[in-house]
Amino acid sequence: MIKTPSIIEKPWGHEEIWAATSRYAGKILVIKKGHRLSRQYHRTKEETVMVLEGTLICEEGPRREGENIVRHELGPGGIFHVPTGTIHRFAAEKADVRLVEVSTSEITDVVRLEDDYRRINPQDIPVPPPQSDK
Repeated sequence: MIKTPSIIEKPWGHEEIWAATSRYAGKILVIKKGHRLSRQYHRTKEETVMVLEGTLICEEGPRREGENIVRHELGPGGIFHVPTGTIHRFAAEKADVRLVEVSTSEITDVVRLEDDYRRINPQDIPVPPPQSDK
């Protein structure tokens, strides 16, 4: 079956969804120079990206309270895997970036922790556990 990708404009660039089934999804993301996606994680979704053009900055973490964010710089052919629950952010600092993403099918499973475009919903912000008086 021949299909046409769905193009979804975003404040940072756009997504081209070329596969969306009940079991997997495939996208091309174009991130404009100087822009970045939300610092986010997924409750269920798992994804892997491969850079096609440009230099992608991948920020990972922190994994635990008090840990630092780890920055990875990936050029064409660079691959980054995002397991479920991993805090991450993608950025295009030097030039436009084009990447391919394959993932499980939960394409709307995004919990935004920070966002340059004010797209955080109050229900997305994790509530810290209560402090003990001990």
